Amino acid sequence: MEIGIVGKPNVGKSTFFKALTLADVEIASFPFTTIQANIGVGWVRTDCVCRDFNVDCNPQNSYCVDRQRFIPVKVIDVAGLVPGAHMGKGLGNQFLDDLRRADVLIHVVDISGRTDERGNSTEGYDPEFDIKFLEKEIDLWFYGILKRNWAKISGKIRHTRKDLVKELTKQLSGLEVDEVDVKEAINKAELEGKLDWSDDDLREFSIKLREISKPILICGNKIDLDTKNFDRLKEKYRIIPTCSEAELALRRAEKSNIIRYLPGDSDLEILRDINEKQRNALDFIKRNILDKFGSTGVQKCLNTAVFDILKQIVVYPVENENKLTDSKGNVLPDAYLLPGGSTALDLAYKIHTDIGDRFIGAIDCRTRKKIGKDHVLKNNDVIKILVRK
Repeated sequence: MEIGIVGKPNVGKSTFFKALTLADVEIASFPFTTIQANIGVGWVRTDCVCRDFNVDCNPQNSYCVDRQRFIPVKVIDVAGLVPGAHMGKGLGNQFLDDLRRADVLIHVVDISGRTDERGNSTEGYDPEFDIKFLEKEIDLWFYGILKRNWAKISGKIRHTRKDLVKELTKQLSGLEVDEVDVKEAINKAELEGKLDWSDDDLREFSIKLREISKPILICGNKIDLDTKNFDRLKEKYRIIPTCSEAELALRRAEKSNIIRYLPGDSDLEILRDINEKQRNALDFIKRNILDKFGSTGVQKCLNTAVFDILKQIVVYPVENENKLTDSKGNVLPDAYLLPGGSTALDLAYKIHTDIGDRFIGAIDCRTRKKIGKDHVLKNNDVIKILVRK
């Protein structure tokens, strides 16, 4: 699973990425700050099951603070996008190539309207233009690939009776779409059973396929500067009010042991004496961001993308169903993200191919009952996998 962080220059995309990952990326206020794709690790936050079992966990592939489990996900911050990217303008080709594998896109926009379409400072710009232009660029990207290959696809279907869904999926495989995505897009475009697709049909199918395979969450960044655009657009789009600069400041302060703060919290605690400038800055963040919006929005963006849009669940595999440990005695050592609807066998293969190949059953550690390979897992299940010797 990969999360793509997208947006035009100077909307705070690199700041958002750094706040999310605390990785060392270049942050400056001029177009094309980010030249190469930056790959980092973000951490989705969820209630740890150590609370349910009243145990102290010892995470190995994640971490837990105050009964909150943080689970790693791959995050990519790619080069800035400008209109016409699908034709190679700006760093468009690189942008599109880097996002082929993304499962969901977090589109960072300057919700205050102080950055124009080219990434330059301005006043009164409508961020809805940015929302629409990103959708349009990806739609045109999909359409361009489809248009170039449509004669070949339609010819195969007519003369060799090839399956339309299979042929489309094959031609669009570079976009990381599958047959389920393609079939759903055909249905939503109302093209089922139709072989003679017009140019409008190709465009409509491209739009539906983008909506299905590259869902977009809007990060309304710089919410501290102005809320009017957010208030106007929040009913029309899924927008998370965000202040990435505040989140970055809080994470740096927490890292320096100045405050106690967990990503996504609605409050902070000052731990030691600080100067007046630092106190004023923290007071501003608390009063204008945390109290007003419930959080800085950065963690909420990632959690919404992973849990609400991609419908991921968290499952904890263990080797000892009584002590909830692995072979080394670590309590609740690992937390895995899996798509909703995943089975016990899917979990086994997620852990290791060999474990999946030798799977003979599993135990639900909450109910202590044995379950089979087709048992559908639930969020926060704790599972012991049984394998043949």
